[in-house]
Amino acid sequence: MHIQPIKDDNTLLPEPEGWLAWVLGQPVSRGTATDRGCPINYFEWGDPANPPLILLHGFLSHAGCFAAIGPYLAKDHHVIAYDLSGMGDSGTRERYSDETRVAELMAVARQTGLFDHKRKPVIIAHSYGGNVAIETMQAHHSEFAGAIICDLMALRPEHLARHFSGNRPPGSQDPDRPNKIYPDYETARGRYVLSPKQKVEEPYLLEYMAYHSMKRVDGGWSWKFDPGVFRRDTTREDRWERQGPRIVEAPGRKAVIYGQRSLLFTDDSADYLRELGGDDFPIIPVPNARHHLMLDQPIAFATALLSVLEMWRAADRTEQ
Repeated sequence: MHIQPIKDDNTLLPEPEGWLAWVLGQPVSRGTATDRGCPINYFEWGDPANPPLILLHGFLSHAGCFAAIGPYLAKDHHVIAYDLSGMGDSGTRERYSDETRVAELMAVARQTGLFDHKRKPVIIAHSYGGNVAIETMQAHHSEFAGAIICDLMALRPEHLARHFSGNRPPGSQDPDRPNKIYPDYETARGRYVLSPKQKVEEPYLLEYMAYHSMKRVDGGWSWKFDPGVFRRDTTREDRWERQGPRIVEAPGRKAVIYGQRSLLFTDDSADYLRELGGDDFPIIPVPNARHHLMLDQPIAFATALLSVLEMWRAADRTEQ
């Protein structure tokens, strides 16, 4: 099936125009994997005979964030983008530990045939998904061809303290507070904002993300995410200060792509990683893109991803 609005609600989302009409109309299928009884929703583009990619979204987001990216990657790749459990259209769990996230990624890759290809999969991960990618590479880097970490927050400690002085740490909401129910879609849509707040250069994609972040419930509309995802392990309290070293120390081949106007990974973050020893992997800015670079500059973002993938393929051909 195509990633499209629910048929009986298609008046709630305008029809895409121009290049977006083309890209959102490209063939895509939808499936369900399972991990320890939890259903995991995924989208699939491209020919399984091509080299495999697995795409991870950010916190409280969903795989639809890659709707304008997947078709470009699928020209020469087999692409899987899935909803992390507790988000999007995937099932929920009692807890969402690092170990669970890693096991979930491995289960989706295995059940969608990504490990069956002669080439190992590449992980492409945005924001919070980058944490999952790093944990996965720590545990299973030999099973992947590399990881591309996209705008994962990695500020110097002094800049991080300044950032959090005016912003709540991600995931700081009450995990026991039920999601609010809004009487109609328009009211719910009015409550949807990106985090961190930003404008986007492709407004349709913001509307698309908002629509697919919500669901009909008794009494109106509510969010798809499970509030339980806010229940975080206390052992992760120092993760934000360790983010730069974690990226640099992660084993296996890697690259970093970021929005040059992002508040969470800046040009100074790139310098910081290099100072930490990260001068042996690409760190690529996407001009005029903010944190949600797949909504802000999707074509430029897709081009940066394809450039890294082709560079790695060329290196592999040289080594053969």
